[in-house]
Amino acid sequence: MRVLITGAAGFLGSHLTDRFLAEGHRVVGLDNFVTGHPDNIAHLAGDDRFSFVQHDISTYTSIDGPLDGVLHLASPASPIDYLELPIQTLKVGSLGTHNALGVAKAKGARFFIASTSEVYGDPLVHPQTEEYWGNVNPVGPRGVYDEAKRFAEAITMAYHTYHGLDTRIVRIFNTYGPRMRPRDGRVVSNFIVQALTGEPLTIYGDGSQTRSFCYVSDEVEGIYRLFMHGDHRPTNIGNPDEYTVRQLAELVVELTGTSSPIVSEPLPEDDPKVRKPDITRARTMLGWEPTVHVRDGLARTIEYFRPYVGTPMMARRAPRPRPSTATSRAS
Repeated sequence: MRVLITGAAGFLGSHLTDRFLAEGHRVVGLDNFVTGHPDNIAHLAGDDRFSFVQHDISTYTSIDGPLDGVLHLASPASPIDYLELPIQTLKVGSLGTHNALGVAKAKGARFFIASTSEVYGDPLVHPQTEEYWGNVNPVGPRGVYDEAKRFAEAITMAYHTYHGLDTRIVRIFNTYGPRMRPRDGRVVSNFIVQALTGEPLTIYGDGSQTRSFCYVSDEVEGIYRLFMHGDHRPTNIGNPDEYTVRQLAELVVELTGTSSPIVSEPLPEDDPKVRKPDITRARTMLGWEPTVHVRDGLARTIEYFRPYVGTPMMARRAPRPRPSTATSRAS
């Protein structure tokens, strides 16, 4: 197959690119480097099965040559990013998804949208099944991300029903692992960087809110199976093992051996109280479930970050948005 992956220089997009290449496919990667980074795909230089387009998918997009699949992963995905880039987040979820769907339709390609557990908002149903419609505040600070993804799902389904496009929708739960950007506002990378640099680990509220953490190799396996063998209905891909945020902080303290204290700050507005996927559908349809325990995944992620202590990489934040560029076209 030859596939287009938007957001290919991001944390999850770069791992998914690796997986498609490992399976013998060809990949056109697309990214504008607002939250992705060239380092994440630098190891692919010289691989003639990989080509790259620096481009903003929210603007007109044309890809040369045939495509068998379009996987749309481009989007700010951490609280710091989408609160700092609210308009860009809404545009990539709406205009970007529309453009990516247009490419898929023009090429007769299968379309895959990376949605999120955030479509469930602050859920009133626990664990969350795909049939749950969610409890989202559309005008709250998190609404720019939540509603962008909900719209992306809606327009994907419209293309499926109206145009007959072959589509997939994945709802991704908290994913972590190597290539996360330090200090990006996600709880795993925050805790690890704080622990390794001797800073206090910051939890919000009393830390009793729960999350479910899926190691990146498990997430990519689920995504790949869904793309290859799934159907058009939304599918949760995440780890159903549930931890409080305080438990996660305590585990990071233990695994890093840090003497950093755990401190509390006020709970952000609309912060979900619980988050846990029901993965019955993924188990039944795809034969998928996570295999990496959180303790093991955290240990691997800590070892990824450890060599960077004291280097500029540990302070890396997303750059401010820049003008859209299209320096090359894939052939």
